[in-house]
Amino acid sequence: MKQIDLLIEASWIITVNNDNDVLTDHCLAIHNGLIIDILPSKQALQQYQATTHHTLSTHAITPGFINSHTHAAMNLFRGLADDLPLMEWLQSHIWPAEQAHISQQFVKTGSQLAIAEMLRSGTTCFNDMYFFADETAKVASDIGIRACLGLIVIDFPTIWANDADEYISKGLQLHDQLRNEPLLTTAFAPHAPYTVSDAPLQKVLTLSEELDIPVHMHIHETADEVTTALDSSGSRPLQRLNELGCLTPKLISVHMTQLTDDEISTIAAQGSHVIHCPESNQKLASGLCPVQNLIDAGVNVALGTDGAASNNDLDMLGEMRSAALLGKITSMDAQAVNATTALRMATINGATALGLNTITGSLEIGKAADIIAIDLNTIETQPVYDPVSQIVYAAGREHVTDVWVAGKQKLNNRELNCIDEQALLANVAEWQQQIDVT
Repeated sequence: MKQIDLLIEASWIITVNNDNDVLTDHCLAIHNGLIIDILPSKQALQQYQATTHHTLSTHAITPGFINSHTHAAMNLFRGLADDLPLMEWLQSHIWPAEQAHISQQFVKTGSQLAIAEMLRSGTTCFNDMYFFADETAKVASDIGIRACLGLIVIDFPTIWANDADEYISKGLQLHDQLRNEPLLTTAFAPHAPYTVSDAPLQKVLTLSEELDIPVHMHIHETADEVTTALDSSGSRPLQRLNELGCLTPKLISVHMTQLTDDEISTIAAQGSHVIHCPESNQKLASGLCPVQNLIDAGVNVALGTDGAASNNDLDMLGEMRSAALLGKITSMDAQAVNATTALRMATINGATALGLNTITGSLEIGKAADIIAIDLNTIETQPVYDPVSQIVYAAGREHVTDVWVAGKQKLNNRELNCIDEQALLANVAEWQQQIDVT
């Protein structure tokens, strides 16, 4: 028998491979953080001797969720200014709060809170965009979650940098610092077309190609964004970005609620990716992303939560359900954005957008053991006729019992083993008191 690190045995292994195979009574064999075999449980017990063996007889095993758009540290602003439209929310509440409170320590605590929430919700990888990305990187590395850190770019000064050149310079420094971090990657993160001018965008595009990293950007989030751009320049934001050469397979375009048929065709032709944030878009009344139309055109569409300040959670199970239901009503087609599609949007599609699809996003031999276990033997999730549909339409994050990142267990029977929860909650309470008085 071959000695290995870990065997995980489950009722269902939902691979999210190219054939969307769902295997019953199978095992994942894991060694040195990688999946080395997927085989029937009886056969696995004959071939492998594992240091740790988990028998999850009532569970479905899936790839860990990939939250493809977050602002992790903004968890400390959760519920700060609810029920407001986007620009009023940003200009009158969030930006002033950021001016008053953003610091390395704020980002550290906010990132810890976000990562704890994400792990307890089954997320094993997140794509972030926020200030002090170096602090978020350190927190992610210390905890051991996979992350893509946004190298933020904005025209105007903030606590992080004074102008676009300094943002880019600091981003390049962080990219170099993270080269040898096994779980961390980077992406340029120009905030939005209305906050980044042409010259910085062109520089970002050139550097993105040189470094072979993505560009992560809010685009066409609201009708007002598009109307304002038309009034000021005569061009829709996507037209301007296309003319600058920004629409490439490295572009990760977030929100995209305002799209014409021609724009969808252009996005598909250029191979750019779209990140759908259904719950944030609903809460801010930003609009509806035409997900099924994008998918039909051949666009890779993934899922993100956005920040907890506008959602107000980082729950990818909730995003899958919302994406599936919104996809149906938006297209007036009950077959649109089906359960399998929603699960792919939350896993392999996110990995593809981030350039990580050879590493994570599906359960296949040779890939990282980024895995979650979802208990379906509960009042809320029985009976089970189709485990994929049950996960998307009935399960909640409270049903996520166990999480592994690169083969290392981070959540064990709902208990985090990588974060001191009580100390974290105490730090969060202190920040709440500070923010409440401003």
